[in-house]
Amino acid sequence: MSQMWAYPSRLSLALCALNLATAYASETPTPADLILRNGVIHTMEAELPRVSAIAVRDGKYVYLGDEQGVEEFRGPATRVMDLAGKMAMPGINDIHSHPWQGGIKELFECNFSFTATPDEIAATLRACIDANPEAQWITGGQWTSEFFSINAINAPRAWLDQVSTDKAIYLEDDSAHHGWFNSKAMELAGLAENAPDPDGGEYLRDANGLISGVALERATYGISDAMPAWTHEQNVAGIAKAVELANGFGLTGMLEARTPLEVLPAYVDVDKAGGMTIHAVTDLQTPRGERLAPMDIAPLISASEANASPNVHSRFAKFFLDGVPTMSRSAVMLAPYTLNEQFPESTTGTLMIPVDILEADLVALDAAGFTVKIHTAGDGAVRLALDALENVRKRNGDSGLRHELAHAGYIDPDDLPRFAALNVTADLSPYLWYPRPIIESVIAAVGKRGRHYMPIKDLLDSGANVGMGSDWPSAAADMNPWPAIEAMVTRRNPFNDGNETLWVEQAITLEQALAIATIGGAKSYRLEHITGSIALGKSADLVVLNHDLFAIPAADIGDTQVDYTLFAGNVVYQRQP
Repeated sequence: MSQMWAYPSRLSLALCALNLATAYASETPTPADLILRNGVIHTMEAELPRVSAIAVRDGKYVYLGDEQGVEEFRGPATRVMDLAGKMAMPGINDIHSHPWQGGIKELFECNFSFTATPDEIAATLRACIDANPEAQWITGGQWTSEFFSINAINAPRAWLDQVSTDKAIYLEDDSAHHGWFNSKAMELAGLAENAPDPDGGEYLRDANGLISGVALERATYGISDAMPAWTHEQNVAGIAKAVELANGFGLTGMLEARTPLEVLPAYVDVDKAGGMTIHAVTDLQTPRGERLAPMDIAPLISASEANASPNVHSRFAKFFLDGVPTMSRSAVMLAPYTLNEQFPESTTGTLMIPVDILEADLVALDAAGFTVKIHTAGDGAVRLALDALENVRKRNGDSGLRHELAHAGYIDPDDLPRFAALNVTADLSPYLWYPRPIIESVIAAVGKRGRHYMPIKDLLDSGANVGMGSDWPSAAADMNPWPAIEAMVTRRNPFNDGNETLWVEQAITLEQALAIATIGGAKSYRLEHITGSIALGKSADLVVLNHDLFAIPAADIGDTQVDYTLFAGNVVYQRQP
């Protein structure tokens, strides 16, 4: 078994900060490379929550304070940025997105909005086909989980065949757990019309029992595994595009929540070329499909060690314990789903990994220094994951690793205090829950209790570490964090008049929401000693906003724009007038 990894204690980090503060408080400080002054700078540090000026040298903060004090760090070559009273704060850390997939989608796929009508989808697909005459596959998305309930398309495969019988078409839904495909895609995948359902998945079928063109959960592999892999050059381009987009929204950290091992070198190559202007964390993808024995973690260890890079952190892994509580009803719930004509039999969801196998894998990965993110969309999956992690702590002791439960929208009250007790991060997706079609689909599936979704306030009150993720491009149109921050504060839809609410009792303060988006994310990355707040010796990762979030109505937070993003003291994004 691999040696347990050790991490710096809070005391040692505090002593380092004290030493840095002493060094930087000398009578004749070395001039800074950059000074930001005349601003409203929120540090996310309780001891010094707000300053008006900072100084940066060699990419790190060397001074925090007032206008007078920062002048001691001004030299002939020091760049000075006058914030003119604007707000600055630490950069945003998104702990659950799919940057590689999102960048590929932006550059190479055929895309339409969640609200697209059948006519709009058909027009988009035809335009993509015309623009890519040599392409064999047309992939993209996403259609809303309620698409086939809203629109009268009784034969999804035949409908796509009307668009093209020459090109294979495969489109993901807004959960990225389900796929819609045409007959050409089935042909290229070698999938017969009467093929049986795989374990953990289902093909929707017509009245004759033939595959209708929609696959749920693991049934999607029957098509997606046949699609040609993206080239290394395309992967590099996609990741570079994602970094560019992330910086534009004020992100200085992002976590790839499911990184194929073959994609990891592309992250490193972007960093080597100087394009990784962000802290990139990669959850390495674990084996998919039914497993009856513990996984071999050696390939993950080898991939992580072979792809070391300053701004790419790969000692992380991802598991899917259950599915989603939408059209497949595959999230594992403690209580049964609602019954209707389409779902006449009682079910509590689908477990993707046997609990004993999950526990064995977690023990091995925890001992090898991997932080593990576990997809747990249902309250039943949350409980099973917490049980497994509790046993890991008993067997391995406290490794110091904050393992994560992804989405964790439904949590039984008895399980809330276990997050803090087990040092488990709640990886929440406010992009998913603020009122929009996907949450309506969830509520329809689980019933009235479906509105008790994302108990953020209760988690914070319990002492749990909480981070937020966009799940872009699977469930969000982009990585823009500001509407999600607004939604956490108001529990209202940030994209309409604000009349739609979701469990308003779980509203939190702006200070709490910003902490989740910054230092909460840094803790998830295991980089809280480097980033996530503005403190002496930390990397100068910050954003300058077009307005002070604390001086505007909460309903306007979602409209926030980023004027500048700095990563390690360098301006990596500047908004054009």
